[in-house]
Amino acid sequence: MRKEITFPLTKEEAKMLRAGDMCYASGTLYTARDAAHKRMYESMEKGEDLPISLENTVLYYLGPSPAKPGQVIGSAGPTTSSRMDKYTPRLLAAGVTGVIGKGKRSSAVRESLEKEGAVYFAAIGGAGALLSKCIKEAEVVAYEDLGTEAIRKLRVEKLPVVIIMKK
Repeated sequence: MRKEITFPLTKEEAKMLRAGDMCYASGTLYTARDAAHKRMYESMEKGEDLPISLENTVLYYLGPSPAKPGQVIGSAGPTTSSRMDKYTPRLLAAGVTGVIGKGKRSSAVRESLEKEGAVYFAAIGGAGALLSKCIKEAEVVAYEDLGTEAIRKLRVEKLPVVIIMKK
């Protein structure tokens, strides 16, 4: 079923979604890849504050290519989700309600998604140039030293994603 959804995504809104739903997402989400996940995880382990609130947040596993003149962002295709599996249960428990990536997930992540009432969205790998057209604003908000893996705040309009894991 095709659905229009808005990010941030509350747990109540996530409950209305089902695996197989084709969604067009608009609103605000954050990018985070391997290095950003590791840094957030380590900060949480130390009891340190995070640079962004995770409550009702959707994380897009994305490390965009540089923007060309006139572009908001470069190619914006998803990266392989399993590389974040070590960190995902902790981030979901801290309030993340959705993640966007591609590929399979570990049993620990699948169990955590169900326990926390969160959603795993898939974006189409190899379609980064097309997906970038849905990104209307992009701003580095944390870990600038990580380059393409810095955390970015994105404003998206009708970003096409499919729910591939949800209770």
